[in-house]
Amino acid sequence: MNKYLLIVLLLGVLVNSESCRRRHLSHSSSSQPTATISTPTSSTTITPDSSVADHPTPVRPVDSIATTPRPTRPGIEEARANVAEIDFRFLTAKSKISFKSPNQDIDNANINIRVRKDSLIWLSVSKLGIEAVRGLITRDSITIINKIHKEYSVYDFPTLSKQFNFAMNFELLQALIVGNLPLPKRPAQKIKNERDYLLLRQSEGKVLVENYIGEQDRKLKKLMVTEQPTKNTLRLDYEDFTSLNNFLFPYTSLVTLDYQSRTDGQFYQTLLRIKHNKVELVDKAPGFPFTIPASYQRRP
Repeated sequence: MNKYLLIVLLLGVLVNSESCRRRHLSHSSSSQPTATISTPTSSTTITPDSSVADHPTPVRPVDSIATTPRPTRPGIEEARANVAEIDFRFLTAKSKISFKSPNQDIDNANINIRVRKDSLIWLSVSKLGIEAVRGLITRDSITIINKIHKEYSVYDFPTLSKQFNFAMNFELLQALIVGNLPLPKRPAQKIKNERDYLLLRQSEGKVLVENYIGEQDRKLKKLMVTEQPTKNTLRLDYEDFTSLNNFLFPYTSLVTLDYQSRTDGQFYQTLLRIKHNKVELVDKAPGFPFTIPASYQRRP
């Protein structure tokens, strides 16, 4: 994969960084990703059903949240209900992305993002005016088209989670863009006050999620995800909150991923910065064009 590889919301770039590392070390992966797209004999077009729109649950505007009195030690139900999350059907964004890993260093590449809430994430990354990578993330898989090298790859979340010793899923990637909680309410939640934050702890299997919520605006400001057996961690810091459709939207996301590679047993750190220039929340599907040319080779 080339140096302009997209994050495909962090995950795509990590996949290709690991792939580059395997090639460099002359190692081969012991597991094969589950294919969701067969090798095409003619051009393969994926057309997500844009007619299926999610019906958003009403969320209280930011202003009303800020003026609501807060008890000293809120209960689980109240705290979860009062987190100021962003509700939408479709989201579009024009952004800049910077990425640094042991094998890649990308500075201020252009990225276009389109999201159908809880369903699809579509991405297109370009450098110097040329589209290099296009990606489509569904709840089950990630497909990456590398237009520079005329090849494509398909991955599923269970395989990626095993490969990186870190639990990855669609909700985590969507949260990276939007700034909402990555997990729904769980009975095992624990809430406490920590300095200027309301700390909401959630668990999902072997994964611990720590949500740091601002006391005043009830926005998710920081997210720590820890895979318990390995202690691999992903940290998201949200900054530059700006009013968008009566919500506060984080226009900058900083991501730090520390993990031990299954390939060589070494520890690596990946840094990612997404800065949105323009974001829109819309009711009409923006379109998710995604075609794999027949001449493209599939890469593991």
